[in-house]
Amino acid sequence: MRSLWALLLVITLGLLAGCTGDDSSSGPASGSSSEGDSPDANDSAVIEQAKHQAAQYDYDAAIATLAGASSAEAKSALGEIESAKANAVQWADNTQIPHIFYHSLIVDPERAFNAPDGAGFNQYMVTVDEFKAQLQQIYANGWVLVHPERIAAPDANGQMVAQPIMLPPGKKPFILSLDDMSYYEYMSGKGFADNLFVAADGRVQNNYTDANGVTTQGSYDVVPILDDFVREHPDFSYRGDKGTIAMTGYNGLFGYRSSIQSYGDTPETQQAIADAKVVADAIKANGWHFAYHTWGHLNAGKVDMSWLTTDYKYWEQEVTPIIGETPIWIYAFGVDVGGDAPYDDGNAKYSYFHDKGYRYWFNVRAHDMAWVQIAGTNVRGARINIDGLTIQAVLDGYLPHVAEFFDVKSTIDPKRPLPVPQPGPEKAGGN
Repeated sequence: MRSLWALLLVITLGLLAGCTGDDSSSGPASGSSSEGDSPDANDSAVIEQAKHQAAQYDYDAAIATLAGASSAEAKSALGEIESAKANAVQWADNTQIPHIFYHSLIVDPERAFNAPDGAGFNQYMVTVDEFKAQLQQIYANGWVLVHPERIAAPDANGQMVAQPIMLPPGKKPFILSLDDMSYYEYMSGKGFADNLFVAADGRVQNNYTDANGVTTQGSYDVVPILDDFVREHPDFSYRGDKGTIAMTGYNGLFGYRSSIQSYGDTPETQQAIADAKVVADAIKANGWHFAYHTWGHLNAGKVDMSWLTTDYKYWEQEVTPIIGETPIWIYAFGVDVGGDAPYDDGNAKYSYFHDKGYRYWFNVRAHDMAWVQIAGTNVRGARINIDGLTIQAVLDGYLPHVAEFFDVKSTIDPKRPLPVPQPGPEKAGGN
């Protein structure tokens, strides 16, 4: 009998040990999470999202994202992000934020530079290879993309107030813009992309037709190339900012002949409007902004008020419904409605467009590294053209500040004809 009770005691103790987890080889139940354990699938996704937000300097958003995560890895990530936030410093002077800009990129230099208007392409465009090389050096030199609205934003009274830009020591904000992304008719068949479209995965891509008439899809212009680059280098973008695209409307948008004024109200035009709207929505969702560049690519300093207001009616009818409202005017030809004078209500052109909601105004002033004014209800700034003319100017010993972005000599496409010819007086301000 005593042996039987002993046996029952051994069995009972064994069962109790199994129930209380005394077997050190047993882990927690599936799906549970406690301090020191690896994160579950939900925590892993949250940690990844927070790290991406922090990489783009949105530390508060990253900290908020991690609020519900309890794993050891999440707590470690939180500590790293809090440390990064503590070490970030505010950019000292928002009037010292440079602004560079490009036109659509040349995919096939031989076709572009040997075209009848090849001298103009040489002056105002860069090639895909040049842009990629420049982009890599801009990133390596510590520059970070910010939108113009980061410079200053209106307060409750509409007065512009400089906004804090928090970056790690050594990082520097800059603005990038792109002019005329309409794939104009005059560019067709000359070595440029055909248009933009939205791929099945949601990415904005180009159609490009080569010299043999073969059309391929890929990244052949600034927007998709920069999108690709930021996916690989998220720290190149401040809180998801990309660039600002200055649009016209007379040849349509993004390679779609969407202008009723130019092409008539036809089923084809209506389809082009619908296609362009899909592209515009995807571009904005990817962190880009749009700017007014006049519907007809007008020199706003030269044309009279009547012409300018008529042109703007076309813009409101044909471009705004596709890209939405914008507070940014990037001047065609770089010519400012105020010239060198301060803006005031006595300037009819300024007053008209200010009443329309424009608050950010950008001309061209390549000889300054940064030129920004924050005054009253406006931000006014200048841009540096990155093109063949600037390449030649640097080679000739001018514009030394371009070297702060990239080394010109090491990025020149060997297929670019040098020296780059100088433009006539009508084109001196860029296009």
